[in-house]
Amino acid sequence: MNYFRLALFYLCFTGVMQAQKMPVDYVDPQIGSVHGRWFFYTPAALPFGMAKLAPHTNAYNSLGSWGPTGYDDRHLSIEGFGHFHEFQIGGLVFMPTVGDLKTIPGSLEEPDSGYRSRFDKSDEIAEAGYYSVILKDYDIKVELTATERVGFHRYTFPQTNQANLVIDLGHKQGESSDVTMASGLWYNDTEFGGFVETNPEYVKFCDPGKRVKMYFYAKLSKAPVSKGSFVNSKQFESITTRGVDNGLHMKFSMQKDEVLEIQTGLSYTSIENAKANLHYEASGKTFDEVKGMAKRAWNEKLGRIRIDGGLKQDRIKFYTGLYHALLGRGLASDYKGTYPKVDDGIGQIPLNENGQPKYHHYNSDGMWGGFWNLSQIWALAYPDYFSDYIQSNIDFYKTRGWLHDGVATGVYTNGVQTNFQGLLIASAYNVGIRDFEVDVAYEAARKNELDSKGRNLGNGKYDLHYFVKDAYVPYKDTVISNGWVFNFGASHTLEYSFSSYAVAQMAKGMGKDSDYQKLSKQAGYYKNLFDPETKFIRPKTEDGNFIKDFDSMKAWDGFQEGNAFQYTWYVPHDPAGLMNLIGKDLFNQRLEDMFENAQKSMFGGGSEEIHSFSGVEKLYNHGNQPCLHNPWLFNYSGKPWLSQKWTRTICNEFYGTEPLHGYGVGQDEDQGQLGAWYVMASMGLFDVQGHASSRPSFQFGSPLFDRITIELDPEYYSGKQLVIETENQSADHLYVQSASWNGKAIHKNWMYRDELMKGGKLIFTMSSSPNTKWGISTPPPSMADEALQSK
Repeated sequence: MNYFRLALFYLCFTGVMQAQKMPVDYVDPQIGSVHGRWFFYTPAALPFGMAKLAPHTNAYNSLGSWGPTGYDDRHLSIEGFGHFHEFQIGGLVFMPTVGDLKTIPGSLEEPDSGYRSRFDKSDEIAEAGYYSVILKDYDIKVELTATERVGFHRYTFPQTNQANLVIDLGHKQGESSDVTMASGLWYNDTEFGGFVETNPEYVKFCDPGKRVKMYFYAKLSKAPVSKGSFVNSKQFESITTRGVDNGLHMKFSMQKDEVLEIQTGLSYTSIENAKANLHYEASGKTFDEVKGMAKRAWNEKLGRIRIDGGLKQDRIKFYTGLYHALLGRGLASDYKGTYPKVDDGIGQIPLNENGQPKYHHYNSDGMWGGFWNLSQIWALAYPDYFSDYIQSNIDFYKTRGWLHDGVATGVYTNGVQTNFQGLLIASAYNVGIRDFEVDVAYEAARKNELDSKGRNLGNGKYDLHYFVKDAYVPYKDTVISNGWVFNFGASHTLEYSFSSYAVAQMAKGMGKDSDYQKLSKQAGYYKNLFDPETKFIRPKTEDGNFIKDFDSMKAWDGFQEGNAFQYTWYVPHDPAGLMNLIGKDLFNQRLEDMFENAQKSMFGGGSEEIHSFSGVEKLYNHGNQPCLHNPWLFNYSGKPWLSQKWTRTICNEFYGTEPLHGYGVGQDEDQGQLGAWYVMASMGLFDVQGHASSRPSFQFGSPLFDRITIELDPEYYSGKQLVIETENQSADHLYVQSASWNGKAIHKNWMYRDELMKGGKLIFTMSSSPNTKWGISTPPPSMADEALQSK
């Protein structure tokens, strides 16, 4: 009887789901795909997957580094389909063609100069887990999908005796930078493999002499009639290749609508493990089965947060933003738990009683600003991933002696130098995620905040000795090996103060009072750069004097990717302390003027010039990390209705549903950070402190939907669901009139997070007019409040 009921429920449920749109159906990978980063556009991938397949329009022999590259929606020809897309990781590109064999892709301006093909946007389909396009020049239909570590290609050819497949191994692709060695060889008539070794730009100064390696093992559904290799435009009969600027090619005889399928296992440890990943994940599976599995995998992950009501365009923004938050920072470990270590080392993740790895390893860009978006989403709905992410870095620490803040296959790729991984560890601990090696994690986090010996551009905080010794980082040029000049002493002082606070709070929770006192003192060092005359954070020289000719709007002058006006707000652990320094009236006046001004430029994201840094010289720049907490500061300054207004307005105006206007206009959607911010803001939840407090809180904004249901993981939280409902919701009802939690009225504009994680219903009553008396009684917690309580 129970089996009958279960079957009946399944049939009813699937019928309802077929009649209604699922979360995955709202994902549009084309949003923001103009001027996107290398890892941004990878439709044929699973959540946090290793195999991230995508078309390339401008990846071949690109500059490397971090700039936009790979795919751009404005381009109308394709040069191939790549497999690896992570920060500082790229390579292994396949391209099917018809006719005379060419082994260089040509250019966007002159597609016929190589093998690239034109395509029509109307023939392009991009979904979460699947991509297809028709290559017009060859009349080939290309389809891509993936499991976690295997890329699946399906090519449908016209009738021809000259069907070609080009495998590019030895050229720069996206962020890969220089290829130092690439190898390809055949194992039998239908299986080939190899590796690509690169020296990325960030590795050159973060981990000099180290290399990133990618391995593959591919299986064809049909044997080619001939094989060969190439170096640039020169073609050879040899069926193996080793060197640079090289690759493999093969020829097939195809009937009309005949299909060639390729399954490609990937690994960062060895060809053998790439083959093992292929067999484990692909054996016995058809392309269509894998495509369906990919859609279900995305729907499960996205469906952990379900939304009802609201505008269709907002549902599209929500699930596309959540999709991007779950797409980046992909798997580095193999199915059996082997993972890459520096200098070709291979580590082994412990196995559980079923012989499965207890956790996974991941590659990652830095987490600069990620505590205001990604980690809050992860902790809320994906704590299992967050725990794995933390343990992955703990294992790295045990090998290299420091935490990374950016890693590619066991190699340092720290792009921003502030290393916020200690804060991430503390935030996980503070929210109750503690199923990693807590003692080792604390040791690593403490070292990250207090130890200045042995610092370099790889482990970050290269100027921490100034902060620890002098209580600020001075205004001083640091020139690195590639010629870049860093002079970010003021922003580093603020950032090191913030991360010190987070680890201090972890120390407090673990009963380490001496560390708590020391780190809490460092958390207050931001005050040492506050200029009482201008009321701004102002850089100081090594002699302790404020710099002369100070301009609060000048970017890159003591502040990384911003200016003094933007960074003066960067005291997220202590908004009350900052407000005491500035004065409440001026604090509010500046905030209000800032957002009134920012709206005119689409909050820093609208510009005639499409540029990742278009907002760094403005008052506010939502397209970059340092400003992302600013609209929530009104909750601390007695005007919570303005947090409601401006967070809702940013959701409506900065974010769009177009390839160009997606995340601002061509802004830097940094491995899901801007998308994750939208998700949090549209739910009306945010923590300015980034869960750095020993008892984190959520501050409230302006929810966009009628109902939001968050499934809580029973392994981490006692509640089953957190439900957020709005009454009187509409597009122009920005303002909260009242709120309740499980039937009890709430008069504050915030709640402690642990209360919400017990599960229940949070209800907001909305209106078109602000309630200036609601939410003003008790501001959210700040470090200054703790100091008062301890006296």
